[in-house]
Amino acid sequence: MADPKGFLTTERATACSRPVAERVKDWNEVYVPGSLLPIISKQAGRCMDCGIPFCHNGCPLGNLIPEWNDYAYREDWSAASERLHATNNFPEFTGRLCPAPCESACVLGINQPAVTIKNVEVSIIDKAWDNGGVAPQIPERLSGKTAAVIGSGPAGLAAAQQLTRAGHTVVVYERADRVGGLLRYGIPEFKMEKVHINRRIEQMRAEGTKFRTGVEVGRDITAGDLRKRFDAVVIAAGATVSRDLPVPGRELGGIHFAMEYLPLANKVQEGDFVAPPITAEGKHVVVIGGGDTGADCVGTAHRQGALSVTQLEIMPRPGEERNANQPWPTFPMLYKVTSAHEEGGERVYSVSTTRFEGDEDGNVKALHLVEVEFTGGKLVQKPGTERSIPAQLVTLAMGFTGTDRSNGLVEQFGLELDERGNIARDASYATNVDGVFVAGDAGRGQSLIVWAIAEGRSAARGVDCYLTGSSTLPYPVKPTDRALTV
Repeated sequence: MADPKGFLTTERATACSRPVAERVKDWNEVYVPGSLLPIISKQAGRCMDCGIPFCHNGCPLGNLIPEWNDYAYREDWSAASERLHATNNFPEFTGRLCPAPCESACVLGINQPAVTIKNVEVSIIDKAWDNGGVAPQIPERLSGKTAAVIGSGPAGLAAAQQLTRAGHTVVVYERADRVGGLLRYGIPEFKMEKVHINRRIEQMRAEGTKFRTGVEVGRDITAGDLRKRFDAVVIAAGATVSRDLPVPGRELGGIHFAMEYLPLANKVQEGDFVAPPITAEGKHVVVIGGGDTGADCVGTAHRQGALSVTQLEIMPRPGEERNANQPWPTFPMLYKVTSAHEEGGERVYSVSTTRFEGDEDGNVKALHLVEVEFTGGKLVQKPGTERSIPAQLVTLAMGFTGTDRSNGLVEQFGLELDERGNIARDASYATNVDGVFVAGDAGRGQSLIVWAIAEGRSAARGVDCYLTGSSTLPYPVKPTDRALTV
C-alpha cells in the first residue's frame, strides 16, 4: 500500500487547465504542462490497495492500478511504467482520452472522491517518454508467419504491435493519408497532440511493423488479394458510418457529419490546409449530439471563431450524482463539463430537431426544434414548445451505426454480421472466414478507446494461436465481456 493514510489526509486534486482566454487562441492541449508532477505522488498515495480492487474490473484492460499507484507514490517511475505497459500498449492515449471507468469503480469512490487514476496514468507514461524509458521491443526471432491489419485506430495498432512482438511480420493498411484512424483525424489537437501518435508509430516501425497509408481494402486492394498474401487478417476498421438525421432541409449546405468537420481542422494542424474548407468562423454553430464527439465539435468551433455555439441533446440532462439504478461500481451517466464546455456555448437538453430552414442560396440559416419528454416509456413532443435558433453551420454528432460497407470489404470477405450489424466473431475474435479476425468497434460497435485497445490485444492472441497453435500473449477480454463499464 502506498500511503496507509493517504485517502484520509490528501484531498483529490486534478490537472490544471490553461485559462480559457488563452487556450481558445491555439490548438495545444488544454492542460498546463507539468502541472501534475508536483502533486501526482500524493494523489497516487490515496490508493488504498483494496483487497478486491474493483478498478481492475472497471477497466477492460485489467490495468494493474494499485501496483503502479504504489510505484508512482514512491516515484519509482521506471517500475511504474513497466507495470503500466504490462496491460496497455498506449497509456498516453487512454490517459488523455478514456472517460476513466476505473475511477467510477474505485472503492474510495463509494463515499469520497475517487483516486485520480487517469491523471496518475498519464503522468507515468509522460515521465517514461521524457526519461527515454519507452524503447522498441524487437522480437528475438521471427515466426515466418504474416498478418495484415485493416485500420490503424487504437484496436488496429494494439493488435499490430502485439503480433509484431510475437515475431510475426505485420502490415497495417490505413485508407487515410496518415496513420492513427480516429486518433489522428477524429480527436482534436487540444485533447491530444499528435506527437503522442507519431512517436508510438516510430516505436512500432522500429519493432518491425510496416504501414501502408492511402490504401483502402475493398477498393485499392481486394479481400482476396490480402488472403493470398497473408496468413491471417485482422479487421479493425472501426464503426465509421455516422448516424444521419433525416428531417426536412437535411440537403441544405452547411450541414455536415462531425467526421466531415473535425478531420479538416486536424489537417490544418498537420499543415495540409492554411484554413479548413469547413469552418465555424463568424457563424452561428449548432452541434446535434451531446456526447464526446459533440464536445469535440464545440471546442473546435470556439477555436475557429464561431459567433455562437449551441449543443443539442435529445435526452434529459443527466444528474450530478449517481442514480439508484446505476449504483457503484457501475459506470454512471452523469452530467459532465468538458474543457470545451468550459470555454462557452449553450447546452440544450430534451429537444428534437424537426427541420432545417435555408436561405436563398440553399444554405442552412436556422434550425427548428421542439421540446420532448418521456411519456409511457417513449419520447414525445411537447405541444407549444416549437422554436427556431440561428444555424449557419450544423454538425451531426449522434454516434455511429457500424462498419463502412460501401467499399465492399464485408462482402468481399464474405463476413457474417450479428444482430446489431457488427461483424460477428467467436471467443477468439475469429470471424466465420478462416484466418480472418475482427477487433474493436467493427465487431463491438461504437465504444470506448480502452475497449478498442483491449480487444486489439485479445484479437492478437487469437491470431497468434491460429498461426502457431499456442500463445503467450495476454487475453484481457472476450468479445462477450461487458464488465462494469456499460
